Amino acid sequence: MIKHESMNRYGPLVGAIDEGTSNVRFMVFAADTAEVLTYHQTSISLQYPKEGWVEQDPVEIISAVRECLSQTVINLEQLRIDPSDIVAVGIANQRETTVVWDSITGEPLYNAIAWMDMRTTILADELLKKIRNQNKNYLKPLCGLPISPYFSALKLKWLLENVPKVQEAVANKRCMFGTIDSWVIWNLTGGINGGAHSTDVTNASRTMLMNISTLKWDPTLLQFFNIPKEILPQIRSSSEIYGFIHEGLLKGVPISGCLGDQQSALIGQMCLQRGKAKSTYGTGCFLLYNTGTAIVQSKHGLLTTVAYQLGPKAAPVYALEGSIAIAGIILDWLKNNLNIFPDEKEYDSEIKRYSNGSVTFVPAFTGLYAPYWHKDAKSIICGITYNTTNTHIIEAALRAICFQITDILESIRKDTGLSLDKLLVDGTMTSNNLLMQMQADICGLPVVRPLMSETSALGVAIAAGCADGIKVWDVKIDNNIPSDTFLPMTVEDEREILHCQWKKSVQKCFGWESPVDTNYDTSRDIFKATSAGLFALSTILILVIAKHRSYT
Repeated sequence: MIKHESMNRYGPLVGAIDEGTSNVRFMVFAADTAEVLTYHQTSISLQYPKEGWVEQDPVEIISAVRECLSQTVINLEQLRIDPSDIVAVGIANQRETTVVWDSITGEPLYNAIAWMDMRTTILADELLKKIRNQNKNYLKPLCGLPISPYFSALKLKWLLENVPKVQEAVANKRCMFGTIDSWVIWNLTGGINGGAHSTDVTNASRTMLMNISTLKWDPTLLQFFNIPKEILPQIRSSSEIYGFIHEGLLKGVPISGCLGDQQSALIGQMCLQRGKAKSTYGTGCFLLYNTGTAIVQSKHGLLTTVAYQLGPKAAPVYALEGSIAIAGIILDWLKNNLNIFPDEKEYDSEIKRYSNGSVTFVPAFTGLYAPYWHKDAKSIICGITYNTTNTHIIEAALRAICFQITDILESIRKDTGLSLDKLLVDGTMTSNNLLMQMQADICGLPVVRPLMSETSALGVAIAAGCADGIKVWDVKIDNNIPSDTFLPMTVEDEREILHCQWKKSVQKCFGWESPVDTNYDTSRDIFKATSAGLFALSTILILVIAKHRSYT
């Protein structure tokens, strides 16, 4: 690329690929100031081929990444900023989403199975039956995670057992597995022409296959899930050179940072000290609490995960995490499925005027994650009266997000004995002032929102910029980040009443088991149930008639 002297110089630049569930973006930061110079974003689609199944097209994802890279470089040139000043690129990605592909052709062997997919519920039940007392925390001492359809191991096991193309590729030593970071790194660093098959410790810690202490693929876990080790990527730190971009306008630029998007946001929020926490509000909602170099095993429904490892020789930092499957996506559901979602300004004013907090919505579309871990939970709306309106449903949906975060904060307090003095927040949904005020009111903490909300991209830019061989970013703990603060406007008694109402509703959503296996013959069982009901009813009628005749 030709450098023109007339171009503006901002010093070294660092790019960040932020690959989320719904969108992909590429942002360019000035390393000296952390200023965002430009970005490009494009949406990616979710597919729902069967009930409980959620998939994405890996080809669409990597195409979106390449589009964002190319268009952002064009943006820089239009701003007369020299693209050759980009010295490193980092990748922050949606976690747990599982991809398998052919190492010879580079083609995916199946769609990516998204993190909220529930097809492996029955598979999880089968594994639990083999464990004494069906203890879902049986593997937590090794991997920090409960046995759940959420994590990658069960998704990969399903692919290995149900997709002939995957089975054939494994037999022929051509199968490669990875979370989205591995898929993107492999493609950008050359793909079939020597692409790096790598992941970082944060993404590996979400597979249920990595030992949380050794940071290596664990033989016991691999045996438990029957996963062949040779298809797995190499586990590396979050901040080192993985390889170099193989083609395009950024050819030769090193990829030197990789983090799961939630861990990346933890760094972006400067939660680099033990006891700091942040909550990200996006498609789902995720709260991470930095536990330093100590591995804390939760007894109250939280996950133990790797927060980051800033270099191969650096000590890993760990976190407790509370994961919520349904956050921003609930607003899409209200709009697309029920058509009851008005303009934000409209519902803001309506709720402030009419809300009475009597309606509770538990959005368990894919079961409930932390701290309950009930995969069979079903969504319910409680407290509806004749006077209930769309506005009450909308408010209840927003409040559900806040209650779930409050549940997680309660678990953190029980696990650590410590309470937060404030809650740092980020993500797309934090632009909703009403939601942020609700969160402060319900959890009873000041909610602090940075003015630059794209902290996932910032975190991995920091990791990429401070890697050995790059060293253009100095990691500082900055407590003076420009931000807005939402203060609680409720008293403790009021918060307690609302929270108790929420917990009652949560209990009511358990036990609504509904198989997601589409081979399940629902019509057959409905017929059986109906026949049994009619038989019972006819028996009762015969007895009533017989008794009546005995009196006459």
